[in-house]
Amino acid sequence: METMTATIERTTARTDAPVAETRHETTRQRAARYVFAGIRIALGWTFLWAFLDKVFGLGFATEAKNAWINGGSPTKGFLTFGAAGPFADFYHGIAGAAWADVLFMTGLAAIGVALLLGIGMRVAAVAGAVLYVMMWTVVLPPENNPFMDDHLLNAALLVGLALVNAGATLGLGRAWAKLPIVRRFPWLR
Repeated sequence: METMTATIERTTARTDAPVAETRHETTRQRAARYVFAGIRIALGWTFLWAFLDKVFGLGFATEAKNAWINGGSPTKGFLTFGAAGPFADFYHGIAGAAWADVLFMTGLAAIGVALLLGIGMRVAAVAGAVLYVMMWTVVLPPENNPFMDDHLLNAALLVGLALVNAGATLGLGRAWAKLPIVRRFPWLR
């Protein structure tokens, strides 16, 4: 019996259609596709929520007085007071810089939207993994483990979601893959 990953790789290499459209799909494989889609949507929401909270100061991680629209900096507080370990000086140096704020916020929004819609999964996975690894390096070593924390796990999850074509289930991944520019530049998939 084939593994789901091998089946998806073979199928997506030919048609970009989900397994169910090209051969009989087991209940287990269908369930796995939906689990991966759910994880994709959940991770997308965490990126988009962080963006919205920092822009509008919704009171969860960012108070209204520190919102980006009220002149606050999305990077200043955490990178100034939270950075520790071997990269602390680097992060202290970029804390509150306008270019760092724009880059960080653009990344949060773009990665969140791409994951929620299931489009541009390869780009979103790479960008999201890089952002997660950078956030991991801000507080090295992690508080509860010598090296492992949720940032590294989420970075690996993003890569895995792109590899199993998780944007094709409960997302616009199939339609996205048919666009002429995406066909011409498959890395946009």
